[in-house]
Amino acid sequence: MAEENALGKRENASGRTIRVLLVDDHQVVRKGLRTFLEVQDDIEVVGEAGDGAEGVARAEELRPDVILMDVKMPGTDGIEALRRLRALDSPARVLVVTSFTEQRTVIPALKAGAAGYVYKDVDPDALAGAIRSVHAGHVLLQSEVAGALLAQDDTGGSQGRGNALTEREREVLALIADGRSNREIARALVLSEKTVKTHVSNILMKLDLADRTQAALWAVRHGVGD
Repeated sequence: MAEENALGKRENASGRTIRVLLVDDHQVVRKGLRTFLEVQDDIEVVGEAGDGAEGVARAEELRPDVILMDVKMPGTDGIEALRRLRALDSPARVLVVTSFTEQRTVIPALKAGAAGYVYKDVDPDALAGAIRSVHAGHVLLQSEVAGALLAQDDTGGSQGRGNALTEREREVLALIADGRSNREIARALVLSEKTVKTHVSNILMKLDLADRTQAALWAVRHGVGD
């Protein structure tokens, strides 16, 4: 059973409260998100930022677990902020929360390292669930987003690269596509988490992909696990 920490927040299954940073140029949006998230037992809003550059700086300072990031912001936008966070090897998982649905916005965000992508009209309880999901290591995309990505032409020749995967790596990839965390994959395949991490690294290298999000999408596009 979850227990309360010193701040009175109820810890989740990971053993501690999820620390969240809000990055959006609209103050009213940040206020609305904060108001809702502060009533969640296992989520704590640790800071806010009004643009991407400030968001990166606050992420370095506060070390949040999850960042809720808008895409279209003046100055440094969410895509560039994602790239900077990746360059800094930030451990934070970024959940893009935006009103923009075009492929030209969705795809760069995911390629830049977003762990999930939801729209601002998402149901509040679903948003809290999305935060918990990406924090647990899952890739989370609304159905419209996944459909847009799967509609892309695969022009990179990555299908052929898939032949380099071992049978075990294909099993791991199928579970990544199913949204499983490394811990869950290790349990399902009776492996150590360290071994799973090695398999994931090998998969990304062989497929020339940047992260788990891209790996999950590759697996869906090419029918791995079907």
